[in-house]
Amino acid sequence: MSEQRLQQMKIAVLCLVGLAMFGAGVDFHRHRTYKEAVVLGSGVTAVKNLSDYFAPLKGTVNDCHIYILDSGNPGGTMMVIGGTHPEEPAGNLTAQILIENAQLTQGKLVVVTRANRSASTVTRPGDAYPQFYHIKTNWGEKRFRMGDRWSNPLDSWPDPEVYVNYPSGQMLAYMDIRNLNRTWPGKANGTITEQTCYAFTKVIEAEEVDLFIDLHEAELEYPVISTIVAHQKAQEIAAMASMILTGDEFEQPIGMEYSPPTLHGLSHREVGDFTRAASLLLEAPEPFLDRVRAVTDEALLLSGKDPFVMKAGEHGLLYEDIDEQGWPIDVRVGRHCSSILQIAQTWSEFNFDKPIMIENTPRYAEVIEHGVGHYFLNPAEVDPQRVVYD
Repeated sequence: MSEQRLQQMKIAVLCLVGLAMFGAGVDFHRHRTYKEAVVLGSGVTAVKNLSDYFAPLKGTVNDCHIYILDSGNPGGTMMVIGGTHPEEPAGNLTAQILIENAQLTQGKLVVVTRANRSASTVTRPGDAYPQFYHIKTNWGEKRFRMGDRWSNPLDSWPDPEVYVNYPSGQMLAYMDIRNLNRTWPGKANGTITEQTCYAFTKVIEAEEVDLFIDLHEAELEYPVISTIVAHQKAQEIAAMASMILTGDEFEQPIGMEYSPPTLHGLSHREVGDFTRAASLLLEAPEPFLDRVRAVTDEALLLSGKDPFVMKAGEHGLLYEDIDEQGWPIDVRVGRHCSSILQIAQTWSEFNFDKPIMIENTPRYAEVIEHGVGHYFLNPAEVDPQRVVYD
């Protein structure tokens, strides 16, 4: 091959690599900057920013919205956060359903859709996650960002050799310094993830939150699944809610687990220890996260159907059942919705002087019947002042 021909081939390869890098850069930028429309239902009385409670977060990627639904009547206050791990979409979707539908008749509800917004601006490297997923609604498709478990490295770098949780001193995996469910109760001068948890503790204090719920999903290979994890301040409420939901609503049981007193950094432990609130964490099954899964695409994310995960179940490798029906997004969101409503009802029965009464929010059977998208409002058909972008 002549020297001239070799040079031409090198230039051609360089151009192809440059085009591929440009295309990838466009895709990454589009995903990182995409904003999701959230319609403010009639129950929303105020929208604040996380930086209103902790000023150093102002203007950062994690300066998320805090949605307030205040009945104006005396009662307790519940806080629900979705998006702690944006690769677990049921939490974000459930939170948006609350914002767009819920009505409080007593007490107050504080909702967050994107608790770790940074983690929603990146997908997991090497795992071929889709950048977006789409929910069919009565008026078209609604697009959502798919994310990762950890904050975007662009927002928090470098990771330490070992992450030491503050203030417990417990040593955790290095990347968990970017995991919002390992950095509670937060650190005022820490990384952006630690500062975000610190800011949420300020929200809990300022809004006088009595009951805190963190929404999650988990792989079927993980033992803490289909369960309510409860701090000791919320154990009776969790146990009662678990029994009622298992007996009355869910085909597959939902259990109750105690928050380990010596496992630090998790919301169900540290929120209960460091704030006035009783803390709970909800886990729904998400086959998309299993290591033995097949193609990692939007279909698997939303349908929850996977023959490889089923085969793992046949060999006794899972902690939750799965069949041809899978674990669709409607089932996972429906379980979260009913769990939140039942926990609020149980709280009210145990704390009759501080009730939290939520109406106009679908329960499990309704979400299954109508689909998640049925409960999203069309941003194009409402007053633009009632649309917020996360």
